[in-house]
Amino acid sequence: MQRAVRVLVANRPKLMRELILATFANQPDIEVVGEVTDDREIPKRVNETLPDFLFIALDEPGKRPGICDSIFRHHPQLRIIAIAPGEDCSVCYWASLDIHSGNLEASEGSILGVLREGTYPAGEPS
Repeated sequence: MQRAVRVLVANRPKLMRELILATFANQPDIEVVGEVTDDREIPKRVNETLPDFLFIALDEPGKRPGICDSIFRHHPQLRIIAIAPGEDCSVCYWASLDIHSGNLEASEGSILGVLREGTYPAGEPS
C-alpha cells in the first residue's frame, strides 16, 4: 500500500482551517499530522511533523507569503498550498533546484581556482 500524504493545516481563520480539515476527514490516503492555530508555531510544527504539504493562509493574492522562504530553506521538499480566505484564490508553492555545469580547463590551476576563489566557468543549467 502506498504511504499516505502527510498534511499540516495552519490556515486562518478558524473556519477556513475547519473546512480544510473536514475535506480531508474521509480521505484514507491523506493523513492530517497536525493543526496550527498560531502562525508563529508553523516552523516548529513543520520540523516536528515533517509533512508533505503545508496549508497556510494567503493574505495577499499575487504575493508569496513570507513564511514560504523560511520554510523552504529548511524543507525544500515540502509543498505549500496557500488559500485566500476572502477570495476565490489558492496557490501551490514548491522549491526547485537548478544544477549548473561548465567546462573547466583540465589543469591544476583551473581546479584550484574553483576551490580557492569560487570562480566558476560560465555554464547553463543541466
